[in-house]
Amino acid sequence: MGQAISRPLRADAQRNRDALLAAAVRLFSEQGLGATLDAIAKEAGVGIGTLYRHFPTREALIEAAYRNELQAVCDAAADLLTSAPPEEALRTWMDRFIDYMTTKLGMAEALRAVIASGGNPYAQSRALLVTSIESLLEAAAAGGAIRSDVDADDVLVSLSGVALAAGGPAQRAQAGRLLDLLMDGLRHRSPAD
Repeated sequence: MGQAISRPLRADAQRNRDALLAAAVRLFSEQGLGATLDAIAKEAGVGIGTLYRHFPTREALIEAAYRNELQAVCDAAADLLTSAPPEEALRTWMDRFIDYMTTKLGMAEALRAVIASGGNPYAQSRALLVTSIESLLEAAAAGGAIRSDVDADDVLVSLSGVALAAGGPAQRAQAGRLLDLLMDGLRHRSPAD
């Protein structure tokens, strides 16, 4: 027997799914596991039945919300490279990464519940993020804006450190200054260059 062909969602169903994911991120980030599925459905403006049609379990909703945020930050790299100079695209993406990490940290309790149930919301996260960073670094280096010997994984670890140290809403100004320092490091060339 062949695999079922996945059809695209109708426009209204896609809007409902997107609203559910946005509400889930917001409420799980704010309330952790205290966020109820009823509250998420209400926040999204849909009934609980609609929520269950899209996400049969609480864990499926949490994992989909996290993966949706991950995909949005990864997709932003290509979008930014088509709309801004590479150096500006890289710096803007760094801000978006901090937003993503803040959401991820806010959802930590909910994500741990997914892991406890046997899921792995982080599968492929690092590879997707490194690929996005590589595209930004390559474009900026090709334009001469940054050095060309920077490892994307090192940038990811640096960005994660900034998010852990200064990712809270009250620390956004400090996070911005730290990202500016990181950009300065990416521009610096050794005397041998």
